[in-house]
Amino acid sequence: MSQPDAPKIEFPCENYPIKVMGDAGDELHALVMRVFNEHAPGFDPEKIRLKDSSKGSFQSLTVLITATGVEQLEALHKDLQSSPLVKMVL
Repeated sequence: MSQPDAPKIEFPCENYPIKVMGDAGDELHALVMRVFNEHAPGFDPEKIRLKDSSKGSFQSLTVLITATGVEQLEALHKDLQSSPLVKMVL
């Protein structure tokens, strides 16, 4: 049985959400800010949604960007996942 094709994204895509999950703390937030400033300049840091895990060990940060292409998204994921602070990027 074949897998259906993933839906195609039309670029530029405004309000494209990227969720970063990792170790709770200021270091994770600083990393997210640095990576998104590099790869998605002009994103609004005021729109970042932060959620703590039930025990406070982990955080998820959802960032809305204007996605400009596959290359941008791949670079974001690569840079975020290269940090030991980051557990998952969606």
